[in-house]
Amino acid sequence: MQQGTYQHIRERKKARQKSFAVLVDPDKVQPTELGRLTDLANEAGVDYLLVGGSLVISNHLDECIIAIREQTDIPVILFPGSPSQVSRHADALLYLSLISGRNAELLIGQHVISAPFVRKSGLDIMSTGYMVIDGGAPTTVSYISNASPIPHDKNEIALCTALAGEMLGMKLIYMDAGSGARRPIPEAMIAAVAGQITVPLIVGGGIQTPEKAYRNCRAGADMIVVGNAIEKDPGLIREMSAAVHAAAHTEA
Repeated sequence: MQQGTYQHIRERKKARQKSFAVLVDPDKVQPTELGRLTDLANEAGVDYLLVGGSLVISNHLDECIIAIREQTDIPVILFPGSPSQVSRHADALLYLSLISGRNAELLIGQHVISAPFVRKSGLDIMSTGYMVIDGGAPTTVSYISNASPIPHDKNEIALCTALAGEMLGMKLIYMDAGSGARRPIPEAMIAAVAGQITVPLIVGGGIQTPEKAYRNCRAGADMIVVGNAIEKDPGLIREMSAAVHAAAHTEA
């Protein structure tokens, strides 16, 4: 890409375009298996590929990203679960601060440790206010952080948390129900947050159908992230991408 990834995301929001991102977990895929995924992503017009996971216990993060870059020009954004999940082969980094929790290590502590390495990485660093929303099932991030997610019916808490993140200087807000969520984030909560913040809003977790992706975009999400559903049925990439991009033309 000629322009920075964050600038690209901002320009898409300004143009009222919706973005579709596929999440690739290095723990669940081998670099040699990425060919079909990248082919599908290219055909479907996927906007971004997020790479990372809550643990990443495998040691082939770099290999996965290199394999992706060899097969597609789609921007690769790191979605790290820890400071060690940084690769200079990606385009950008979601520098996550868990603003929905009260664990100082995930608010700022781990960032202090990783800052020198992150600065030297050459990545487009995108400070991201990360909000975990109760998806009806325990998530790895909630367990590791020892932090309760925002209740799914507390729109006002989500709204105030997102506003605080934006006013603290976060470039993105990411609302996540977590991998394998039984209950996706309610559209009313998405609408409440989207109606009050000006930075791009990312939504993920529990999005199993193209219809739900479409409705989330109509509610105000600027980017939809899907991982678990596509792992089960890679063919969903085409339908999900079409639904997200269609919402750009019909948003109320």
